Amino acid sequence: MGKAPKALSPQVQAWVAARKRYHLSHAQVQMARELGLNPRKLGKLANHRQESWKAPLPQFSEYLYRKRFGREWPQAVTPVEQWARPAAGQKAAPDAAAPANVGGSAEGGLT
Repeated sequence: MGKAPKALSPQVQAWVAARKRYHLSHAQVQMARELGLNPRKLGKLANHRQESWKAPLPQFSEYLYRKRFGREWPQAVTPVEQWARPAAGQKAAPDAAAPANVGGSAEGGLT
């Protein structure tokens, strides 16, 4: 038996649940996330059967994305489940980018 995958964060779990509940593609979920939509509030936008003047949620998010970013789809589509799992090389990058103590003293160079 292999290792169990790490549990997803609550924010990512909310997007996974929204993708399944509203039948969204990975690209549509990524568009909604880039637009700053809240996955818990998508039900207000997805009631096009009760309020016939509203567009279905997938088409509405695509329209908003096209209007704001000027392109049809995200440049690189990443599945929701992979958002919380960074590559091994990305974890070491922030440590290497930390500024070095140039002044040489432990007090941050103040004299």
